[in-house]
Amino acid sequence: MNQFNDQLSVPISQPRPRNVALYTDGNARWAAKRGLSAMEGHLAGGEVAIKRVRDACELGIEQLSVFTLSTDNMMRSSDEVATLMTIMASLFDRGIELLGPWGIRLRVVGSRNGLPQTVLDAMDRAESATAHNNRMELFFGFNYGGRQELLDAAQRYHGGGEQVFRQLLFAPEMRDLDLVIRTGGDRRLSNGFLWHSAYSELLFVDELWPDFTRECFENALADFGHRVRTLGRSHRQMSAPQNSAHTAVSP
Repeated sequence: MNQFNDQLSVPISQPRPRNVALYTDGNARWAAKRGLSAMEGHLAGGEVAIKRVRDACELGIEQLSVFTLSTDNMMRSSDEVATLMTIMASLFDRGIELLGPWGIRLRVVGSRNGLPQTVLDAMDRAESATAHNNRMELFFGFNYGGRQELLDAAQRYHGGGEQVFRQLLFAPEMRDLDLVIRTGGDRRLSNGFLWHSAYSELLFVDELWPDFTRECFENALADFGHRVRTLGRSHRQMSAPQNSAHTAVSP
């Protein structure tokens, strides 16, 4: 039994996702609505990311994947990209201080190509410092693109089936996602975690990322609890007596 169950707003009897992804969209729009700079929006988004990672651990999630910077985002203005790099290097260093006491292991998922050495060094320090934590795994999608991940794996694949192919992905230990939550109102995956979201439940919320509170997070988990995951089976099969007490497990 997870020691944080007494803090859950989602009833324990409901199916709960073990593996969740957060697509953190809307920082710049949040800032623009308030007359702030894009940098201030990204800073606010970084603070919210830290809080939601802590919440995920408290809420019993086993693997949390945060899609924060795509390869497409790297085509933004040089000033904004430079700002993002500075913020991310700082976040990785803060992760060393915060993730250890929380028992969270960090894995950065994405391409290292084109990233400043200061960011690469900060990533490596954070991964190394948290390598032995085992309460929750945090996969951080940074300079990440789902198509590129699959293309890279396909170029090295010489047969052997799905499990062999999975070992060629950026993070073979990353399990299939039960639930994908995207903030910001857009209804698309935007090239994020394509392999892992094949059977995911998708939830698109209107809140911009800096406005995504713990209450929003808990509501998303509660929404998952009311869904029926057929995973290829018919609804008749799912309603049969032997399946009536289904639980939320990754396929």
